[in-house]
Amino acid sequence: MGIIEKIPYLKTLGVTAVELMPVHEFPINDCLGNRLDRPNYWGYDPMAFFAPHRGYAAGHEPGSQVNEFKTMVRALHAAGIEVILDVVFNHTCEGNELGPTLSFKGLENRVYYMLENGGGYYRNYSGCGNTVNGNHPIVRELIFNCLRHWVHNYHIDGFRFDLASILSRDRAGNLVANPPLVEAIAEDPMLADTKIIAEAWDAAGAFQVGTFADLRWAEWNGLYRDDVRRFWRGDPGCRGKLATRLAGSSDLYEAGGRQPYHSINFITSHDGFTLNDLISYSRKHNEANGEGNRDGDNNNYSHNFGVEGPTRRKDVNQIRRRQIKNFMATLLLSQGVPMIVAGDECQRTQRGNNNAYCQDNEISWFDWTLTEENAELFQFVRSLIHFRKIEPSVRREDFLTGEAEKPGELPDVSWYDASGEAIDWEQEDQTLTCLLRGSRSENEPGSAYRHVLILVNVGENPSEFVLPAKARSFDWRLLVDTAAESPQDVFPEGDGPPLPRRRKIKLAGRSLVAYVADVKTIRRRAAGG
Repeated sequence: MGIIEKIPYLKTLGVTAVELMPVHEFPINDCLGNRLDRPNYWGYDPMAFFAPHRGYAAGHEPGSQVNEFKTMVRALHAAGIEVILDVVFNHTCEGNELGPTLSFKGLENRVYYMLENGGGYYRNYSGCGNTVNGNHPIVRELIFNCLRHWVHNYHIDGFRFDLASILSRDRAGNLVANPPLVEAIAEDPMLADTKIIAEAWDAAGAFQVGTFADLRWAEWNGLYRDDVRRFWRGDPGCRGKLATRLAGSSDLYEAGGRQPYHSINFITSHDGFTLNDLISYSRKHNEANGEGNRDGDNNNYSHNFGVEGPTRRKDVNQIRRRQIKNFMATLLLSQGVPMIVAGDECQRTQRGNNNAYCQDNEISWFDWTLTEENAELFQFVRSLIHFRKIEPSVRREDFLTGEAEKPGELPDVSWYDASGEAIDWEQEDQTLTCLLRGSRSENEPGSAYRHVLILVNVGENPSEFVLPAKARSFDWRLLVDTAAESPQDVFPEGDGPPLPRRRKIKLAGRSLVAYVADVKTIRRRAAGG
């Protein structure tokens, strides 16, 4: 019932879908009934794919978790919020040859798992000890029945497949083209109206972002995460990569016939630093996990701005807060589908732990007082989500081409340097200007539409930007300025202060500024006024 209580909060923020971490039954005790030393608090240790986890229910009577889960889904749907499940069909809690026999090992070990060395050991493409043999006919049927069960009985709207590249491996563990399981999920009629999203990699080196399956599959865009992190950290050679990610990652999806909405854009996920920790720690701090800080990813592309962890230095906290705004503004102004980790909108921290899978304590818990303590940041994110909802120009259904529809019109996108001239992608620079032509959504013919001008300065020092010639005939109003103090940092209706008449804009170091062209001006000019 905890999620039901937070539905007003989700609606206020503007959330349209929630992705739940695994809800399948998973063990919290060992075979003898004793509490595990490091329980899998995240739930990525499934034991029964068809049952909701009993530990998430408030009631103790048999079946209470089923009734409560259905009540939660109905309540979210009534609020206009979809429910997506994170499903783990790549491994189970039975572990390797040293693990317990709870289910599949005893039923038919060779069918349900990928084995090696004559069957005495388990292939470990999941990093969790065993690998489910997903492309065996019996296992395929199990997975199909499970997905159908959650759609038919619980009215789930979609699934995110953990380490989905494992589903592309045959019974010997080889990656194959057109894997039967992946194709069948896309073609199953009962799943036709659901969203299916792949985490298109695994723990054994497979990385299929941009190449996973067919048109039915969307993907967590891991390259978006890495390129945006590296750009705002100030890494060299990232300006062109940022432009590609802002424009919807056509390099990954266009050739295969997919669209911008196949890219699930994210900067953080449950697996890794929170957004606050991304700009507060230069290295992971997973000592509390009891694994000698060896667990968790070492490639975080993070930056602490001179102090590791929390600090009272105002200058450091100021630039950190600005960086959070830069990340959020980039994410919510990018073509594609944005995904935000709960708590990033109010600076939730895990104290530098980037793999808090076993931390059922303050490291992982959501401190709801942060929503009041960091109310200005919450309002900033809420305002950008609102703008994204009302402005189809930043959520196009087709890829940008850089061309105009008619002679004399603006191209759908054009790129400039700080001088206002066409950008030279070979030149190393820390500034970028993006001009997006206004576009109505085909599904919202009566919607407003505006040109959007995005200016970025990733350098540490202020930089002056000249307005590109093609943008000078429009009346621009401020949408967002990440260097400004609240409430002057965001104007969700695009009705902020006008752009300076001298057609020059000075951006603070490490900041993003965006303007929108007034709708009335666009319409008047289109009519020849």
